[in-house]
Amino acid sequence: MSNGQWYPPEWPARIRALAGGELTAVTPRRAATVMLLRDDTAGPDSAGPTVHMLRRRTSMPFAGGAYAYPGGGVDPRDDDHLVGWAGPSLDTWAGRLGVGTAAEAQAVVCAAVRETFEEAGVLLAGPAADTVVSDTTGADWEADRKALVARELSFAGFLDRRGLVLRSDLLAAWARWITPAFEPRRYDTWFFVAALPEGQRTRNVSTEADRTVWIRPGDATDGYDRGDLLMMPPTVATLRALKPYRTAAEVLKAADSQDLGPVLAEARMEGEELVLSWPGHDEFTKHLPASGGSASVPAGEGADGSSS
Repeated sequence: MSNGQWYPPEWPARIRALAGGELTAVTPRRAATVMLLRDDTAGPDSAGPTVHMLRRRTSMPFAGGAYAYPGGGVDPRDDDHLVGWAGPSLDTWAGRLGVGTAAEAQAVVCAAVRETFEEAGVLLAGPAADTVVSDTTGADWEADRKALVARELSFAGFLDRRGLVLRSDLLAAWARWITPAFEPRRYDTWFFVAALPEGQRTRNVSTEADRTVWIRPGDATDGYDRGDLLMMPPTVATLRALKPYRTAAEVLKAADSQDLGPVLAEARMEGEELVLSWPGHDEFTKHLPASGGSASVPAGEGADGSSS
């Protein structure tokens, strides 16, 4: 039985075009996505935390029907000026994320926090460095969330106007994946982990999703292995990495030891086959016909785990 690996049928043709010099690789856009976790008090202690996931609408041109985490591209205004900041310094974040400047680090972390608010209604910020907003469900919060989605309001402006401090200490970087060079829409995506703040709850507010779930990583990967849940390789890989941990706090503590070296798909010729692989993740390797159209390629894979 095939698994639920999302795979665009046009990929073989695009790989051949790139190899033949007929296709120019697009520069990846920086992005961030957040694995939002909560401990399930109703389940056995050994079962581990659950993770918030959304299912992309089947009408979406990229990864339609696939399960992903809240996330999306960096807004150029995410680093237009320094925001109220709590937690590790921007220089510390720049070193951890592998970017050159404090402004770049702020942009990536701001994107993670902003996208979580835009797509899940959860805000990792508070009035002070040791506080966090307890409820974001009011009409005024919703108006701001929609303004952020529409890019009518910058995230820095939103934090300033509300007098909020971004709680970067509630986030931890977990992984980094880059969309393959042959994809028309490419992202350089940092994956973060965060625990759901006390008092807040997720909402299905993303216009790109038709369903949201809280699910244990093991249950999600079991569904993928059965072919019941469609997912992209980074989503599956990060879910598998979460399985050993019993609590959200354990995940956050373990984040500092995670390798943030970017994972980038590679395509090569082996005889009459195209071989597509993700270094360090053998389960996603695909062997494809080197010639002919894409009609024989099974539907079903992608390489960016964010939802937009």
